[in-house]
Amino acid sequence: MDISERFLGRPWDALALFSGGLDSILAIKVLQEQGLKVLGLHYVSPFFGKPHLLDHWRRTYGIEALPVDVRRPYLDMLAAPDHGYGKHMNPCVDCKILMLRHARGLLERFGAKFLVSGEVLGQRPMSQRADTLNLIRKGAGVVDLLLRPLSAQKLGPTPMEESGLVDRALLPGIWGRGRRGQLDLAAHFGITDIPTPAGGCRLAEAEPAARYLPIITGLADPRPEDFHLSGLARQYWAGPYWLSIGRNERANDALEAACQPGDLRFRLKDVTGPLALGRQYAPRTPSADFSPQQWPDAVLADAASFAASYSPRARAEAEAGRTVTVLLLRGDSVTELAITPARQTPLGWAEPKPSALNAWKKRKP
Repeated sequence: MDISERFLGRPWDALALFSGGLDSILAIKVLQEQGLKVLGLHYVSPFFGKPHLLDHWRRTYGIEALPVDVRRPYLDMLAAPDHGYGKHMNPCVDCKILMLRHARGLLERFGAKFLVSGEVLGQRPMSQRADTLNLIRKGAGVVDLLLRPLSAQKLGPTPMEESGLVDRALLPGIWGRGRRGQLDLAAHFGITDIPTPAGGCRLAEAEPAARYLPIITGLADPRPEDFHLSGLARQYWAGPYWLSIGRNERANDALEAACQPGDLRFRLKDVTGPLALGRQYAPRTPSADFSPQQWPDAVLADAASFAASYSPRARAEAEAGRTVTVLLLRGDSVTELAITPARQTPLGWAEPKPSALNAWKKRKP
């Protein structure tokens, strides 16, 4: 059964964007206190979302919420957001527009009358200025449908307040970057389990965003699984070739579980060492010398040599003048490669760096 079916047929008054952060919790609690029935929509993309916490939020805060998967439309938007990126690769304005536009389409299905967001005026310097909040409402087509209850007294009245459905006099007027207002409101509701104030979107963090850049710019059709892979292990690129190398046994197991059809696995035969996964993909810009499903033999040997260099045992063999054997696994086939471990190889494998992300953003039109 579709999880959303559990919530159909109930008398919902509103649907709320619900991240699980304190602001989204309080936005719902403020309306619940007025006797309104609010259903949380917990949006999930490759970069944010914790649907495994839905039961925890229900038990701890008395908030019902359902997961909403927007991974595919989010990736389509991320390649070229209309309103650009924030400090790193976070398209905050377009992200909020996407979610609100999607939520608007769910109102009729759940019999709800309006939408709710936990945004606080002035809390974020780019996405929560007054002009940007208005831009988001208009861009999502929710000018007369969206209530931002935490900052209601600092914003103009909405149709929900003017009609009496929501008592405006009981709504707070929190604004600015401080958290005092939210913490006082949490105390009012008896909330002691306070979520951390971090935004929770990995696109807003320098290191993850740098790892995402070659995926966004290099792959013709990035998938959610590609972004998942980029967070599992060491990440290295040599032009169009992508190699993930496990740091420990746990990472090796995670790479094994993340293996997709067409992926290559490199595993040392006789000595302990990391598992390496080479992802073959269709490039965004095709070239005559790059086949998405057939790494040349020289590239395979280069990747095996580089991956083996992360094994102390393999390096010791090399220092003794001996080669080591790497097993190349392609589906059910196994090929043995006799190589010398080397950190410096002809292809020059390199980790993605935040500096590359900054340079790329400067080149964007």
